[in-house]
Amino acid sequence: MAEHEHVRVAVIGSGFGGLGAAVRLRREGITDFVVLERAGSVGGTWRDNSYPGCACDVPSHLYSFSFAPNPDWPRSFSGQEHIRAYLERVTDTFGLRPHLRFNAEVKRMTWDAERLRWDIETTAGDWSADVVVSATGPLSEPKLPDVPGLDTFPGKVFHSARWDHDYDLRGKRVAVIGTGASAIQIVPSVQKQVEKLTLFQRTPAWVLPRMDRPIGAAERAVHRALPFTTKLRRGMLWGIRELQVQAFTKHPGELGFVEQLAKRNMARAIKDPALRAKLTPDYRIGCKRILLSSTYYPALAQPNVDVVASGLTEVRGSTLVAADGSETEVDAIVFSTGFHVTDMPIAERVVGPEGKTLAEVWSGGMQALRGASAAGFPNWMTIIGPNTGLGNSSMILMIESQLNYMADYLRQLDVLGGRVALDARPSAVRAWNHRVQERMKRTVWNTGGCTSWYLDESGRNTTIWPGTTAEFRRATRRVDLAEYAVLRAADARPGTGAENAEVAA
Repeated sequence: MAEHEHVRVAVIGSGFGGLGAAVRLRREGITDFVVLERAGSVGGTWRDNSYPGCACDVPSHLYSFSFAPNPDWPRSFSGQEHIRAYLERVTDTFGLRPHLRFNAEVKRMTWDAERLRWDIETTAGDWSADVVVSATGPLSEPKLPDVPGLDTFPGKVFHSARWDHDYDLRGKRVAVIGTGASAIQIVPSVQKQVEKLTLFQRTPAWVLPRMDRPIGAAERAVHRALPFTTKLRRGMLWGIRELQVQAFTKHPGELGFVEQLAKRNMARAIKDPALRAKLTPDYRIGCKRILLSSTYYPALAQPNVDVVASGLTEVRGSTLVAADGSETEVDAIVFSTGFHVTDMPIAERVVGPEGKTLAEVWSGGMQALRGASAAGFPNWMTIIGPNTGLGNSSMILMIESQLNYMADYLRQLDVLGGRVALDARPSAVRAWNHRVQERMKRTVWNTGGCTSWYLDESGRNTTIWPGTTAEFRRATRRVDLAEYAVLRAADARPGTGAENAEVAA
């Protein structure tokens, strides 16, 4: 490589995972690190997703770091602008700006088996690092369907995560493709502006009321004056969600009561029996992500909204053709079609000691030891890795657990001493993944009768954690060296694999 800077740790991404990793590194006394961010500011998915109505469906006091409580959340469920401002504040409070390298998109990371380091090529120069912590997140790369004729569409096309704020939707005929978490926020936010809104719904969603409200000045003052009240509020929110986990993971039949609540939520706004039939799912609630909105159904009931209960199959000029043969003329298309979750693009840029990319190794499905370490990729860890997602609680809880694991990983390297690396043993990864997948068989995500973004192309659930957040925290509290091969510089040669370069731990 050309002249470059070497650091002990390179963190990729500056969303919740990357900033959390940076804070934890500093709290562990490690300052020799950089945070490589492809954009020009921090925020991750909360920077990229700025579409109308964008907000979190996890309560504010639970969707924030335990080490950085915010007594001043303005609403019980925060909007995108408030969450992004919170992340900027965390960046300043913990002195992270000197470590940030903006406009530094990682193009390739290659393991140097002789020097036991990662060589990292970015759009802003090159680095090398003893350890890489990948925090690019699963909701970072928009997924666009391959629709025949889309390139012939004369109007405006964009994904919800790349919203074009310069394009005025007022008076336009707009198609929204998809009925996921972003679509149910976009539809009521733009419905009053547009001439006609057509929602292409391949699969209806279960939607519960969104119990959102402003948090008043007096309430915020109490949280500022008595910090334990913020902690208590967070603890209560966490506890309620922990109690819900068994219904999702062991007893999906218990979710029938929740389905009735969702049906009542729909019935209050949707009076047309035909429309109600279109919007009623035929799978168990929870199989797909449960959505929260008190404005989605009222918007769909408006006269300028049409629901096409079929997917988009073709574009002919300005005409959109659905799978049921219906045709719709539109001026703009908004894709709310999700992200590359089970095929994370960053995996194509991570190259192991044998020249294989992580994407190639994961071609049969993602799997990582305790959601963090992939076999054959020494000193490379991921935050929000395989089977660390949640269906009913805050991902910040899972991120903080993985930060505990990262911190102990670095401590173990220090204890081992010298130029050293840890490589997850294939047998340990297989054993961990087998336990996870066995537990997954009983969950609503696998038995609920739906196809969701939780599942990969082979139908395997590689995204969700089939247990409580407390269980995951226990599982990631310490690094078990027996699950890793220990590599030392004196024993490593270019191209050698982990198994023939290991020494006694």
